[in-house]
Amino acid sequence: MVSSVRKGQTSSRFILCKNAHGFSLLLHIVQKLTVTSSILQQVVVAARIASMHRLRCSTWLVGSLLVLGLNCSGSGGQKLYEESTGYSPDTLRSLLNTTLTGLRANAITRAVQLCSPAVVGITVTDEREVVYRDPFSSWFFDDPIFRFFFGEPREYRRRYTIRNLGSGFIISPDGYVVTNQHVIGENPTRITVTLVGGEHYEAELVGADPVSDIALLKLRSQSNRRFPYLRLGNSDSITVGEWVIAFGNPFGLFDLNAKPTVTVGVVSNTGVNFQQQGRIYRGMIQTDAAISSGNSGGPLVNALGEVIGVNAAIISTAQNWQGAGSIGIGFAIPINRVKFIIERLHAAGTLERNIDIGIRLGNLEQYAPGMGQYGALIISVRRDSPADRAGLEPGDIIIAIDGIRVRDSKDAELLLSDSIVGQRLRLTILRGGREQVVTLTVGKRRP
Repeated sequence: MVSSVRKGQTSSRFILCKNAHGFSLLLHIVQKLTVTSSILQQVVVAARIASMHRLRCSTWLVGSLLVLGLNCSGSGGQKLYEESTGYSPDTLRSLLNTTLTGLRANAITRAVQLCSPAVVGITVTDEREVVYRDPFSSWFFDDPIFRFFFGEPREYRRRYTIRNLGSGFIISPDGYVVTNQHVIGENPTRITVTLVGGEHYEAELVGADPVSDIALLKLRSQSNRRFPYLRLGNSDSITVGEWVIAFGNPFGLFDLNAKPTVTVGVVSNTGVNFQQQGRIYRGMIQTDAAISSGNSGGPLVNALGEVIGVNAAIISTAQNWQGAGSIGIGFAIPINRVKFIIERLHAAGTLERNIDIGIRLGNLEQYAPGMGQYGALIISVRRDSPADRAGLEPGDIIIAIDGIRVRDSKDAELLLSDSIVGQRLRLTILRGGREQVVTLTVGKRRP
């Protein structure tokens, strides 16, 4: 007999029943439910039928049932990745049978168990050759007469290897992997991906976008193996304060026991915009889950095991980012933005960032202090530019781009710089005190 939960006490156990026969009947009910119904519908139906059979249960914990399954070996399809749509009764039943005895199991441990097989460690090798001269040669060889008699100074060549470590995660059964562009670098010589259990695969670079800091890899497998993969959630639906889990390979620890490390925290903030080393981080998810060197490229998942972001950056007290560790302020690229990027990388291998807009912006407080505190003032519009064709005029105030609020000209420039050639942007402007929406098609900069 399983002990019941005291009144008012919350628990991560599934269903605690005093009647063993009642629990068996409940499992039988779950087995009979249709595959097409959602998990929530299944729980509601099971509860109603159970009540008809007068099953005595001390508590029903519906939340735990909702996070029981993440099918990491699904059937694939035409899309590059699979979005989460709920889990089958078979997965639910399997997890009930295998984890019921684990009293320490909760939403976090189940999400870790389900997601870990699809998290990978990434090792990038970059071989370079450096040409240099004797540093003392400039004392003599700068003299043309000396060079006339003794010739040009001798050159020395040296080859060296740079290794970079990072994280990633598989998004499809045929082995596509998402990671950060700064993990891969500019011209990698070799990319090695380590799976849970220690298997090593060479990977090819499908495409990378330095601006968004996203790269897409493809595992090379001669056996046509179907890989475990993660489902991508919806980063627009996340809530500040909800639990999140960061997976990764900090400081290369993945190589020690061939499995990822896990840190847990909450969503601290959303919609954070900033630039770092030429990269544009837009709409970032802030979390206090520890993200350290080597965690870059790993997934940030919610308690349902759905990927909501890609770990990318931290604020650290370390100098020159050497041995940078977490101080509780980390950032992940929202997964909806990642979907947009990887679909284009998969199709073309790159994103056309050589854009042309055709406007010059300024801050309201500088050029029009009486016009308000928020927005970017259009100072000038170049003739026959994309902005001109969209109908923008000097004096217009941009207050939002694609629904994202614009605080000042720096904000607007960051959002516009993140666009690609051919992309259609919805600009919300103020003209003559009235709000309007203008559609601008991003052009390509002329040589």
